[in-house]
Amino acid sequence: MLPDLTTDPFPLLLWAVIGYLLGSIPFGMLLTRAMKLGDLRSIGSGNIGATNVLRTGNKAAAAGTLLLDGGKGAVAVLLARWLAGEDAAQLAGLAAFLGHCYPVWLRFRGGKGVATFLGLMLALSWPVGLMCCATWLAAAALSSISSVGALVAALMSTAWMVLMREYELTALTVALTIVIFWRHRSNIARLRTGTEPRIGKKKTG
Repeated sequence: MLPDLTTDPFPLLLWAVIGYLLGSIPFGMLLTRAMKLGDLRSIGSGNIGATNVLRTGNKAAAAGTLLLDGGKGAVAVLLARWLAGEDAAQLAGLAAFLGHCYPVWLRFRGGKGVATFLGLMLALSWPVGLMCCATWLAAAALSSISSVGALVAALMSTAWMVLMREYELTALTVALTIVIFWRHRSNIARLRTGTEPRIGKKKTG
């Protein structure tokens, strides 16, 4: 179930703000600037996530972006859980995810949320998180298309939650999956036409 905001909502709203601010840190842009790899907005798809960072040709920058984007989702969940409980953890995780996708600093033009999604899944329920990561890796490896891994991992996340009897987290995973599919709508269109770029391709995609 989703967090209950009917009783003393201030702590939960506070953690939503904290989660959003953590999630909105554009690590991909910060790393590419620090490593003098150019303006990430003018590279490939213009996305701020790890897949587009990989199009710079710098695997270390892409790996760093993946870890940091995942880490901010995990930190938001773990901090909120430690200091305010499970409802706050769920809300902070959702807010961190939305912060990555829609950061105020970048006029709400952020990434597609996959790494942050995986990070918060690991923090919310590490067995489910591992299943989601394995699903992402397997689907991406078999297809050589990053968006396929993302979509399949998101689609399976609720099923993994049910399998592990984490029923209280299923509403959250459904919400996250809907946003991931929405953020990937252009990728889905290209998958249908067979024009979606493969992993590591530097051209626009």
